Amino acid sequence: MSLSPLELDSRPANIIVIDDTPENLRLLVRGLGGAGCRVRAAISGEVGLRMAHAELPDLVLLDINMPGMDGFEVCRLMQEDPYLMWVPILFISATHDVEPKLRALSAGGRDFVTKPFSMQEVIARVRTHVRLGRFESMLSGLSARLEEKVAAQVQEIADSQDATILALAKLAESRDDDTGMHVERMAEMSRVLARPLVRSRRGVDIGKLGDAAYVEALGRAATLHDIGKVGIPDNVLLKPGRLTAAEFTVMKTHTTIGASTIDAVLQRYPRNAMAGLGEAIANSHHEKWDGTGYPRGLAGEAIPFSARVVAVADVYDALRSRRPYKEPFSRTEAATIIREGRGRHFDPAIVDAFEQLEGQLNDIWCDMTEERCTRVHNKLDSRGGLDA
Repeated sequence: MSLSPLELDSRPANIIVIDDTPENLRLLVRGLGGAGCRVRAAISGEVGLRMAHAELPDLVLLDINMPGMDGFEVCRLMQEDPYLMWVPILFISATHDVEPKLRALSAGGRDFVTKPFSMQEVIARVRTHVRLGRFESMLSGLSARLEEKVAAQVQEIADSQDATILALAKLAESRDDDTGMHVERMAEMSRVLARPLVRSRRGVDIGKLGDAAYVEALGRAATLHDIGKVGIPDNVLLKPGRLTAAEFTVMKTHTTIGASTIDAVLQRYPRNAMAGLGEAIANSHHEKWDGTGYPRGLAGEAIPFSARVVAVADVYDALRSRRPYKEPFSRTEAATIIREGRGRHFDPAIVDAFEQLEGQLNDIWCDMTEERCTRVHNKLDSRGGLDA
């Protein structure tokens, strides 16, 4: 029985034989070389590992009982080495006991050859495992390319979804926002506020999503917080003065209108994390920590975490924005109002995060508004003013 290069993808099999017995090395080198393999002989485990690192083999034939580093230790080191961990290992030993064979296979060996061995048997097993190894390598390459294509397609779909979401959010925004980039600022500010709290798991359940995926989904969902305003009449939405009690009752319905709109999407795509977050945000971003908000009067952690984050970002952005009925508040004034709302309007943990991250929020504001604004990196002091 022969092992020709043609049978191995037209490339000679690159084999390393590790054995402390010179006669075994000569026999295996001669037999495998005659079958068309390239064979390198190592008299010890240390030498064999250096050879494997110098040129990656297709397969290693490995003796178990060797002085110094035995076959099990060589196998362990190969398994722990990212460069060598996929190289097939065939153990060779004179033992006929079952226990060493089981140990060899559980250690990561692909097969076991017992001394004295038949060269034809060795060649057949080498051929089988080299073919399997090359096939696995080919599949790995195909899998990697497939993953790249799938990732590209998923990104394309995600980009398309983001474009649609942004278009809907901008449609709602266009009716009453003078700054032009409110929803974009909301997305970025919400991500900044949520990130440290998600990492620490303070009052947040991210479900099956990873930290980064949850934060990204929350940011996208934040753009939909006011989508329900498309259902509010112009005479209420665009009124320059204070709303009457009746008008304010109408205005408050933008939360439930938005939530029901997104819920229709969620009914069709129940596993869509962004839609789930979007519904919670649209419905609850006007709830208050002390239970005096709307539409349901939720309090504390009964308010969804995503909505608690967006509530802080939304008020901060609204305070600093110019409206027909008010001039923009300064950075210091806006931060002071957020701080004063701690434990009443806002989740205390999110206000604490706000105080640490206000500089980044200010940068986002400055980058995404046409208002005259200076990027100031110094923090606010305990009174809300800027440190000197």
